[in-house]
Amino acid sequence: MESVILDQLKRNKILDLLQQGKRLDGRSLDEQRPLIIETGVIPKANGSARVKLGNTEVITGVKIQPDKPFPDLGDKGILICTAEILPLADPLVEPGPPNEEVIELARVVDRGIRETEMIDLHQLVLIENKSVVGIFIDSSVIDSAGNLFDACSYASVSAILSCTVPKYEIKDEAPVLVEGVTSKPPVKTLPVSVTMARIGDYIIVDPTKEEEACMDARITITTNSAGNICALQKGGSDGFSVDQLLKCSEIALSVGTKIRKKFEQLM
Repeated sequence: MESVILDQLKRNKILDLLQQGKRLDGRSLDEQRPLIIETGVIPKANGSARVKLGNTEVITGVKIQPDKPFPDLGDKGILICTAEILPLADPLVEPGPPNEEVIELARVVDRGIRETEMIDLHQLVLIENKSVVGIFIDSSVIDSAGNLFDACSYASVSAILSCTVPKYEIKDEAPVLVEGVTSKPPVKTLPVSVTMARIGDYIIVDPTKEEEACMDARITITTNSAGNICALQKGGSDGFSVDQLLKCSEIALSVGTKIRKKFEQLM
């Protein structure tokens, strides 16, 4: 009962501030927290990045190696995104298999990169239907302070942009590494996810952990460099009106343009 009362008091405080166009940390409703991107943080990885979005912090590593294609996608390379929240990141997180929230986190990041077609997977084929190059992206949350979707997405995109792709040649129908020869990944576009929460009648960008605890609904919209919406994920116990969805789309495009400029500096 005490917890319920405290949560309601916190929600009331947040709503009072939103009515004034303010938030607990002083940001405006459509303002993201400061974003810091650092690449090359894992020397042994093919690509890596550390992202801090406010106090939320994620480290992502990329591993690239030959693999067998998926049975129904023999003309494309492999792209797989995974995620984990380390126990040190959140007092409520325990070691063990990923729960539904972590699985959703990995799938949202994966979908944003895949549906925007950030990487031309056709260029990663060594022998069609037999051998391809696989890109495996692993994100670890080391400080969970809200909006893990965007933080993991930005870290994954940044890690891909920092990648060096090894060259493989086929000998006796098997891939063989060509020592000392690498290239940049075949990047076609820069996906940017923007997560928004609805609290009452107010839409806020990049919710903190406290705001997520009070939100009625959440939406993550991913756009490509052309400004097209390519992926969307809705969460929370409630929904959005048509007008609210249109507003979220406009915000995603506006904020996405600013974030994309940071990615362009990594290329």
